[in-house]
Amino acid sequence: MVSFKDKVVQLFTGKKVLHTPYGSFNLARSKEKGQLKGIIAELHRTTDALTRKDIQQWRKAWQTAINVENPNRQKLYDIYTDVEVDLHLSGCIGQRKGFVLAKEYKLVDDNDKENEDVRCFFDQAWFKQLCKLILDTPYYGHSLIELGDPVYDDKGIHGFSGVTLIPRKFVIPEYGRVVTELGNEWKTGIAYREPPFTDMLIEVGTPYDLGLFLKAALQTIPKKNMLAFWDTFGEIFGMPMRIAKTTSRDPKEQKKLEHMLRDSAASLYAVTGMDTEIEIVENSKGDAYNVYDRRIDRANSEISKLIIGQTMTIEDGSSLSQSQTHLEVFENLVDEDRDMLRDVINNQLLPKMVNYGFPVQGLTFKWDDTINYTPEQQLAFETAVADRYDVEGSYFAEKYGMPVGKRRQQQLPTGGDDDKDFGKDKKQKNARPFFD
Repeated sequence: MVSFKDKVVQLFTGKKVLHTPYGSFNLARSKEKGQLKGIIAELHRTTDALTRKDIQQWRKAWQTAINVENPNRQKLYDIYTDVEVDLHLSGCIGQRKGFVLAKEYKLVDDNDKENEDVRCFFDQAWFKQLCKLILDTPYYGHSLIELGDPVYDDKGIHGFSGVTLIPRKFVIPEYGRVVTELGNEWKTGIAYREPPFTDMLIEVGTPYDLGLFLKAALQTIPKKNMLAFWDTFGEIFGMPMRIAKTTSRDPKEQKKLEHMLRDSAASLYAVTGMDTEIEIVENSKGDAYNVYDRRIDRANSEISKLIIGQTMTIEDGSSLSQSQTHLEVFENLVDEDRDMLRDVINNQLLPKMVNYGFPVQGLTFKWDDTINYTPEQQLAFETAVADRYDVEGSYFAEKYGMPVGKRRQQQLPTGGDDDKDFGKDKKQKNARPFFD
């Protein structure tokens, strides 16, 4: 009987055959991957601590993450959790990802001919989720994604059961390890770049990249503080203080007056004697709006420049020419994301799908850069072509889903006698003497 220790050694040393009391499993056969536990099942998840972050904590977390001997990104990812809830940052990321996901794609063979039969494997939820996880990588720096079990139907293999992101806190990309408990050294982790895990995992990003959130934290942390300070300012000075003066020394009467002020509205109040006065002195040299709001605007503009390379596509623009220039800068970043997504699909996803038995051998993922016309442009384009060339009716029948017959011949006026007589009669009928 094989001991548990021997099983673990065989599993993590990459040996192809795993002998157990329940049978022998060939680890090299991808279809039997479902018989092995994935990496995600080995992790001991813990609840993240949502505490207030500051720049000092950010610097310490950065230092810990770049430790050469024992790199640990746990504290840095805690700060990233606080960073990603920023509304303006979320809008910038959503705009950038949305432009990529809105692009059309195709799978072509060596002759650059599209294979439409395999689209059914990709027009599924698992592939869309995989694309979103891949596009999140530039902001975190690294992503390790686990493919689900293959799903079969009556026609054979159908797709994957889903995709799962390995929690980034457990991943040590510098050494290619996944620790099972937070705080463990990387040497105790699972070597995920070795078999059998290479068949089920997709790694995106470089090992030493800490992502754009590292820079974004320098703006989101002060921004949250300024918003909190502004709320405090509004709570203290936004509503007038109401002072109640009474000559009664009866505690019940004072308590009654206190309840009256408290229940009237949520505002600052005080109950004092006749000889007590409270004065509120405002700072005449300070402008709360400019102090807080302008700092928040500056943070938003800096975030826009970091994520989408400019400001006008998500904020108000003052010039059409400037907006077009900013749009070109933004499209360059979108093209970079498209290239990254295309390379991951071609270099990692498609070979793994071939190993699982998907009929995608020899196919390449490409973006479909065919020009998309607006309805007005499409009408003008088709009209110009149809007026000059004979267009097959099947083109319009397939595109618009309507039956199309033979092209009708356009008849022009011939200018015969009937037309002359008609014009003459009309002229005589409308004629009148000039001096009548």
